[in-house]
Amino acid sequence: MSDAGDIATFLDAQAAELDAATNTQLAYARDLQHFADWLDDTRLTQAQRGQIEDYLVHCDAQGLSVATRARRLSAIKQFFRFAVEEGWRDDHPAIQIKGPGRARRLPKTLEVDEVERLLDAARQTGRSTADRLRNTCLTELLYATGMRVSELVGLPVSAARGDPRMLLIRGKGGRERMVPLSEPARAALSAWLSVRDTADADAVTKGVKASIFLFPSRGKSGHLTRHRFYVLIKELAVTAGVDPAKVTPHTLRHAFATHLLAGGADLMAIQTLLGHADVATTEIYTHILDARLQELVLDHHPLAAPKG
Repeated sequence: MSDAGDIATFLDAQAAELDAATNTQLAYARDLQHFADWLDDTRLTQAQRGQIEDYLVHCDAQGLSVATRARRLSAIKQFFRFAVEEGWRDDHPAIQIKGPGRARRLPKTLEVDEVERLLDAARQTGRSTADRLRNTCLTELLYATGMRVSELVGLPVSAARGDPRMLLIRGKGGRERMVPLSEPARAALSAWLSVRDTADADAVTKGVKASIFLFPSRGKSGHLTRHRFYVLIKELAVTAGVDPAKVTPHTLRHAFATHLLAGGADLMAIQTLLGHADVATTEIYTHILDARLQELVLDHHPLAAPKG
């Protein structure tokens, strides 16, 4: 079997056994093919530890970020673990290789007033009433729930029926979680559903199959794409007078978590709402908690007041 065939077999197993997301599979495919191409005359399944270490040095010399190098090593490790399980080889050449240490980087976020301006911009942006209601619903849901953009655009319309107070979200690895909806989000959802269902019914009368998605589209995926929503958020930022460079769908997810924590929410609750498998991922937001505790001490500790 060729390197491409080995990689395809590995990816099929990842999809079947771990329910790996499409984006994860595509990233693994790119990273493994890049390593295979670098190996040149050596088959991927025959690579040795020294070659893997040399490849990582090559990636560093190319100026690749720490995150990219860590991801490539992770793909290689996963592949060789599978190779051992399948009997393709007897040893795991990458098992003792340590990845590059990741710098702790605080997520970009938005102030509450900036989010409010984005929401107001969504209510005004669009060529038609339906567009404006859809844009409002998208933005309200994203900020109210902290969903990943892929989870948002791929929401089935069935999840939104019956004026729900909670949304069932299917996240990474097929994990499901329930996320409560705010009143503004419920109102935006109800308004959008009304015009969406009318448009869907009209399409059905013309022989078009009813969409299963909350935010349908005529494209191949059948729903609004992540790229289109990314462009939309940038348009909203311009209208709202917020620097577009700091506004992405993921920024609103960070704002959701940051504002909850600043308001006193428990870190474990935020982990559940965000769909993080490990609380260590959520701990990036504790810088907000640290700042709030520092402010409490400086404002309220009897010995913290300046001497007059």
